[in-house]
Amino acid sequence: MKKILILVAAFFIVHLSFAQETAKLDELISAYAKMYKFNGAALVAKNGVILLNKGYGYRNAADKIANTEQTVFQLGSITKQFTSAIILKLQQEKKLSVSDKLSKYFPGYPKGDSITIEHLLSHTSGIFNYTNDEKFMENEITKPSSREKIMALFKDKPLDFSPGTAWNYSNSGYSLLGYIIEDVTKMPYEKVVRKYIFTPLQMTHSGFDFTHLKNKEKATGYFKLDDKEIVPAPIVDSTIAFSAGAIYSTTGDLYLWHKALQQNKILLKEQQEKAYTPVKNKYGYGWSIDSVEGKRRVSHGGGIHGFVTNISRVPEDDICIVLLSNTSNPAISEITFMPFFMEKSMHCQKKE
Repeated sequence: MKKILILVAAFFIVHLSFAQETAKLDELISAYAKMYKFNGAALVAKNGVILLNKGYGYRNAADKIANTEQTVFQLGSITKQFTSAIILKLQQEKKLSVSDKLSKYFPGYPKGDSITIEHLLSHTSGIFNYTNDEKFMENEITKPSSREKIMALFKDKPLDFSPGTAWNYSNSGYSLLGYIIEDVTKMPYEKVVRKYIFTPLQMTHSGFDFTHLKNKEKATGYFKLDDKEIVPAPIVDSTIAFSAGAIYSTTGDLYLWHKALQQNKILLKEQQEKAYTPVKNKYGYGWSIDSVEGKRRVSHGGGIHGFVTNISRVPEDDICIVLLSNTSNPAISEITFMPFFMEKSMHCQKKE
């Protein structure tokens, strides 16, 4: 998935007409779909113009119901950028600071005086990642859980490293951020995200409890989906994924999110820049940071049972690429033919 996004972003920066871009992008993604290497919905936009917003493959393979631009997908870890934005919004409102110690919110938390909110945001806390608990992931993820049960999975485990000295992806850290948000606002995490983000941006197709979502556009997630085998995946309960991965959405709603970030509608520019500033391992606050053709790209992927997702943005050029897939096919990240295809097609166009 990551390679697809980088390559599509690079493809964008060449000077093609909108019509040419749309046709080529659709052709490329359709090729992936035909090979069962992409099944979902894709949105590509540049300079305020949506070039492509289309579904590929099936949202319900058993009934042959196609994915469309309206299909609703679980996002997985794309959720983290929303959690990060809420933390920065609360800092902007002077209700907390990213330099606050974890012990301020959880007195008695082991080594809580050495862990800050920034460590949680940037995956530099050293806290054990609870989704690495194989027994829990095999037996408990479809059942509702609680703050106490989730925290018990990591609270008393030794830190992987001294906070701030290294980097290790930790869903536990983002769960703690969700609990801090609830304690500071005195509201459920879901209501806070709706108040600050979903409602003002009119992200009406986004939410949290995918298990009980009643929407005819809801996608079924698949561990495997091709011409030989269909293996549906169980839905991970929203109390398990929580502020680390519970949000569901559509390509269109995520484009509204992109536009709001471009226009600094949620956060002041200086706060948003903090999210885009690498702390360690090219990771800021809920965003990975790298470059495409010398221009900063901010992105994040997600993976949750039956779904693989990614949003990739080049703010300088107002480029937004969203890929939401309802299959767990790892071949997505292994596709390598696109660079040659793009180079060849662009070379042919120049000759013409």
